[in-house]
Order: sequence, then C-alpha cells, then structure tokens
Amino acid sequence: MAATTKRRQDDATAAPSNPIPSSSPAFGTPVHPILDRRTAPIPAPAALKPTILPILLPPATLRPLAFRTFTKKHNLTLTSAALSSLAAFIGRHCGSGWREEGLAERVLEEAAKSWKQCSIQVIVDGDGDGDTLRGILKALEGSMSGGRIVQSKTPALSRTSSFNFGPNPGTSDTGQSRPGLEAQNSFGMSALTVASDGEADEEEEEGDDPRHWIKVIGAFDQPKLVYNVQKKGFESSTIKPSLFPPPSHKTDLFRQRYQLIHQRVLRNESFQTPSFSAEASSLHRSASFATSTNRITPIANLLGRSGSNHLLLALLTILPSGTLALSDLTGTIALDVQHAIQIPEDSAWFTPGMIILVEGVYEEDYGASDASTLGNTGGIGGTIGGKFISFSLAHPPCERRTTTLGIEESNTATGPVFGWTDFLGLGSERATGARMRRIENKLLGPESAHNSNGKIVIAAEVNLDNPTTLTALRTLLLTYATGPVTEFPMTIILIGNFISSATMAGTPNTGSIEYKEIFNDLAAVLADFPDLIARTTFVFVPGDNDAWASVPVPRKSIPDLFTSRVRRVIAEANREVGNSLGKRKEGEVIWATNPSRLCWFGGKGEMVLTKDDLLGRLRRTAIRIKTQKEVENEEDTHEKSNGALEAGMDVDMSTSDKESQLDPDTITARRLTRTILSQSHLSPFPLHTRPVHWDYAHVLNLYPLPTALVLADAEAPPFVVKYEGCCVLNPGKIVEGRRRAKWIEYGVLHGTGRVMMEEM
Repeated sequence: MAATTKRRQDDATAAPSNPIPSSSPAFGTPVHPILDRRTAPIPAPAALKPTILPILLPPATLRPLAFRTFTKKHNLTLTSAALSSLAAFIGRHCGSGWREEGLAERVLEEAAKSWKQCSIQVIVDGDGDGDTLRGILKALEGSMSGGRIVQSKTPALSRTSSFNFGPNPGTSDTGQSRPGLEAQNSFGMSALTVASDGEADEEEEEGDDPRHWIKVIGAFDQPKLVYNVQKKGFESSTIKPSLFPPPSHKTDLFRQRYQLIHQRVLRNESFQTPSFSAEASSLHRSASFATSTNRITPIANLLGRSGSNHLLLALLTILPSGTLALSDLTGTIALDVQHAIQIPEDSAWFTPGMIILVEGVYEEDYGASDASTLGNTGGIGGTIGGKFISFSLAHPPCERRTTTLGIEESNTATGPVFGWTDFLGLGSERATGARMRRIENKLLGPESAHNSNGKIVIAAEVNLDNPTTLTALRTLLLTYATGPVTEFPMTIILIGNFISSATMAGTPNTGSIEYKEIFNDLAAVLADFPDLIARTTFVFVPGDNDAWASVPVPRKSIPDLFTSRVRRVIAEANREVGNSLGKRKEGEVIWATNPSRLCWFGGKGEMVLTKDDLLGRLRRTAIRIKTQKEVENEEDTHEKSNGALEAGMDVDMSTSDKESQLDPDTITARRLTRTILSQSHLSPFPLHTRPVHWDYAHVLNLYPLPTALVLADAEAPPFVVKYEGCCVLNPGKIVEGRRRAKWIEYGVLHGTGRVMMEEM
C-alpha cells in the first residue's frame, strides 16, 4: 500500500504541466492529475483565439442599422450592391453577435469613414466603385479579431494605407460624444487639436511665411468635375479635354450649366414643400416667398394646360427666326415679355444665354402654325405650339459658399452638401478645412507677426506701352516698399491688357519685338525695388490683346519668350536679399491663364481672376424689360405681377427706391455683381457672342461661389461689393486721369477690400 502511494506521488511529480484535465481514455486524452484549484489555479490559455460562427445575414435585416450609420450620421447613400457586400462581410466576420454585441455598428462606422477618405462620391456603390469598397473591407478584415476591430492592429495599418481605423475622434475615452470633432475628422486626419507628426513636420518645413500656402491654378490645370443627376453629386470626368472636341460636347456645356443651377434652385428653401402643408398649390402671389411653395414646370408639361400659371427655369435664347424663346431639357417655347417686369426692378441684366426664372401664363395656339413659323417641329423635345406670356423675370437665387460646402460661418458642420468634393485638387473643405484654418490663424491671426502681411494688391489694365502706366506702377510699388517688411503684400496681381492694341494683329508697333520690349521696361521698374520683389509673389493675368490674337476663353498665359527679363530681375533680387530672408519664401513670378484661381491655405480661400469687358457685353446684348410703372400704365390687369419671385430674391442690397438715390457707379457695380453671381458663370452668353472652348468651359463656373472674384473690366467703375459672402472686386484702370494711380487692396484674413488711390 505504501509502495502504491509512493508510485502515484512520483507519477504526479513527473507528469507534464498541462492545464487541460483528463476527461476519458475513450477520447485518447493523456492521463493528467487533477490539480487542486485551491492551491494551483488553472490559468486561461493565452493563445486561445475566439472563434466566430458565420451566419447568413440578409441585407434587409442590416438596412436599418446601415441607414442610421451611413445616411443619418455620415450623409452617404448605400446602393443595393454595397448593402449586400456589407451584409455578407458582417455575417461572415461578426456572426450572431452582430446585433447584441454591437459588432456590426463598429464595422459600419469604420467603413463609412474609410469611404469618405477614399472617394469624393456620396453614393457608396458596390458595382462601379466596387474596387474601392472591396479594398475597404479587405483592410478591415486584416484588423479584425473575434468580430471586433483590434485597436492594436490599427497603427501599423494606418501607416501603410490611406484608411484610418483608430478610435473614433468624435467620442471620448468614456464613449460619450464630443460635439464638433466628428464634423472635422476627414481623410484620416484627426480634427484636430494636435497635428499628426507628418503635418507638424510639413508645417515646420514650410516656415512661418504665409506665401508658402499660396497657389495659382491655371485654367488648363483645374480638374473637370461633372454633375451626376442620378447620384446628385460630382464625378471626375473620364474624357480627356481637347481643343477640338466632338459636337456633342457643345450640348453638354449648356446641359451642365442648367443642371447645376437647377439643383441649386431646388435646394433653396423656397422651392421645398413644407412638411406641415398638405396643400400642393401653385404660386401664391400674396404670400411671402419663404412660406409659399414654388414649383418649376418643365416646358414639355405645358402642353394641354393653356391659361394656367407656371414658373419656368429655362435658358433664354433667340430662335433662328428671330423669336425670343425659353429652352430647357424638355423643349422650347416662344416667350412674350411685353408685360413682364424685372424682380427686383433694375437689379440685373437679362441677356440670351442666361438661365432665368420666368413666371407667367401659357397660351396655346390651336392653329398649329407655330411649328413652321418658329422653324422647328412641335411636341416634346421641340418647340411646342403657343407662347409663354411672362409677368415677371428673375435670376435664380444665389447660394452662399458656406451653404454649398455645408459649413456655417462659425466653421461648424451643418451637414455635408458638397463639402467632401475637391473642386480644385487642393483637398476638400471637410478633409483639410480644420487644419487650414488652424494654420491661417497661426500665420495671420491677431497674435502673429504677419498679421498685417495678409494683403493682396490688384491692379488692372496695366498698358505697359503707355509711359503713364509705368509711372502709376512705380507709385504702387513705392507705396509698399517704403514701409516695414511686415507690411509687404503677399501677392501683387497685375492684369492686362498689357498692350493697348492687339498683339501681332497687323497694326503698327504691335509685333513680337515691341511686345517683348514693353516687358523689358516693366523689368526695369521692378529692378528698383529689390527688397519688395524678393518678398512678394507676382501674378500676371493676360487680356484679350496679349500674347496672340483674340481666341476663345480660357486663354493661355503669356509665353516665356517675352517674359525672360522679368524673371531674371526677380531671380537677381532673390540672390541679393537672400541672406536676410531666413525661412521666408523667395520672390517669385507666376504667369497665369485667363481666367485662373488664386488659392490660399488649401481651399480655405479662393480668388477667381478674370479679364473681360463684361459690362459692355451685357449692355449690348441685354433685352429691354419695362419698369413696373410702364406696365401699370399700359395694363391694369396685372396688379399682382411682382408675385412670389420678388420675395424670393435673398437680397442684401438696397431696394430700387433706395438705389435711385445712389450714384450711377454704385448702381452699376451692384447690377454687375448680382448678374454674374446669380448665373454662377463668368460668361453667361451665347457662344457666338463670347467664344468658349467647350471642354474647358467648367473653369468658368462660379460654383461654389469663390471667396473673392476679380472682374477686371476697364469699362466698369472701380468698386468693392460683397454679395452672398463673395467679395467682388473691380480695380478699373491703374491710371486714373493723369495724376492718380488706382488699385485695390484685399485683406485675406477679413475677406474685405478697398480702393486705393495715390498721387503720381
């Protein structure tokens, strides 16, 4: 007995340490002693990995949770194919705990964030963009364990891909939401009270000069985005632009313009049916625009509705027969403006080529003779019979830049509209906005040493073949060169025409040699201010007389053949002043296109630069609209002709009664500003009036509205007008009379400008 006990103790001592107890010899498990749990607790197996039993998750079951995460929280739209892919992924990797344990919600959250990082589309598609979604799910699969996203795997993954699977920046450590942070998180960047290492290094390398964050985008370098009506978002064009495109691109030019304005108008609160109103009524003329519901009627839907009131959004055109007409995507109809008035009165111009809102009555002609008279076939898609008698005309209501991008003036997110769209190739507002605002406050804020340095100087109609112009330019440079370095402007923009007559057009003194000599004279003037030109960025925008004979817009920059002396002078100034610059950026010169865009701090600020005689073209081609008094004297039957359109114009300018007391220059400036910004286009004219390269017409769009718009129109008076958050500037001519130089100074930080004048 003692020997048996001794043998059992020896076997227990020699037995290997295994926490798994023996169950039964029938299963082939080795014999192990049962340890006393009071003295030797069994540790949990460290290498034991939780397993997930895959399930078949129907897409319809996942739809409510996916809708709440993608649509309600991230403003994305899931297609059926994408929902099926997500349901299959969650069912395979999360199993039966997808709902009770909240595993699916975390996966959907990370998938939505990753989609925003990788795509500008708001439609999450599993077909066309299936590669993107598959890449996101594949990256998620590598960071999951037991149905959960393992945070320890995240840092290594984020360094090798563009996805961000870190903790949700919109929540605190306790899981409670922190307002504002989720709205600022984008493209893998935190929101960002603390910059990432890469961003901090980049900011350190750029130094403390705000000019490091200035970029000029030429017309031929701007990305082309196409509005997709079905997806209600912008897509990158897959067609390479050409100077000799097929004829179908001419139609696309106007279709894109119409669709942009149409979606903008429909998003206006005045065109949305109130949820508390069950009445689907037409225009209420006596009601205010904010409380009435306005509906746009397609022209083809006018057939068979003679004598009824309608509101049309259409392109104002002139038919081959000479008849004024309206055209939209469904058809064309003759327009009668005999009784029409403008809303608001004398506030803008109306020319063929503009997309306008027209309110009136359809009058059908049962003689069926209009088709042959107007030179087109009747019916849908053609010129329908009859005419549209207009009572009031107005431009489409303008939309502020902050509304288009979904950002309020307080820089807080109000829900993305096109905030994730990268219009200029510099990063979207949602992706880089928070970081760019932080850098701007650091370099130009109240506590910055460069607070007074955030200035842009703009001079136009710089005719270098005129000696008086060179004197005025010298006065401009002397105004800033005599001040401290911190007062030097960031950018000096000089806009043509740089020669009085068209270059190489066959007229005397306009050849290539003479054209090169005028820039040599400019270089001689710049050489007298080395300290200024070594700390400033010069931007040159050509006019119609510059470089070559007049061609369609956009126009290319001035060739380097004529500007070598100017570049040489600025390079010499950089060498001379280089030792005192420190981390500041050297002087540079940029030969821009017409039009072009000057941006600062990414997409934080955008200034559109264009040279055109807009005022003269508007006055020459505008149709005459009678005043309200003239209409009342002719007919007393249209007492309510000012209708809902009058209340609908969100006007921050004076009314016609007050405008009558203003000087003519102010009235002209306001009319010009309202016309261009309401059309959201730099050339709202027919192609025979202002030729445009069809494939590059997108660079003429003003959507979203820029921060500032420079209309270098020599015929218009110098002015600074702010409308719907956009500061519109016209420098006029640099020479005012014989003894004064005139230009505009624009402040980047405050977004305002002022007209400057100095005696020469």
